[in-house]
Amino acid sequence: MAGKQAPGKYETVDAEGMCPYRLVLEHVTSRWGVLVLMELLERPYRFSELRRAIGRVSEKMLTQTLQTLERDGLVHRDAKPVIPPRVDYSLTDLGREAATQVRALAVWTTERMPDVERARGAYDEARAEKARAR
Repeated sequence: MAGKQAPGKYETVDAEGMCPYRLVLEHVTSRWGVLVLMELLERPYRFSELRRAIGRVSEKMLTQTLQTLERDGLVHRDAKPVIPPRVDYSLTDLGREAATQVRALAVWTTERMPDVERARGAYDEARAEKARAR
């Protein structure tokens, strides 16, 4: 690309207004992306099993999430030519790597929740005092 400078690691470069790194990060850390990755880290699932395991996700949202993660190379969709149709979802090696990172963040969140709750309490109290002082 003559005359064009290579984009920086976090520069916005695509038409959607996000650089590729940030877009993948958004997919992996989305509400349903996190849960899909963590469930599939345990074992492959059929669509309906995965939907039950995650809970409170619409069929449409789960379908969109799985398609996005499949497009990113994180999820493998295995459609078996049987009647009735059977489709299994599993993680690719890349997906397993991402899911391991997501799980580490989930473990950290669980372990550090008391600290987060203390910080929230202190913040809320300070804001309440500031409001009372007005």
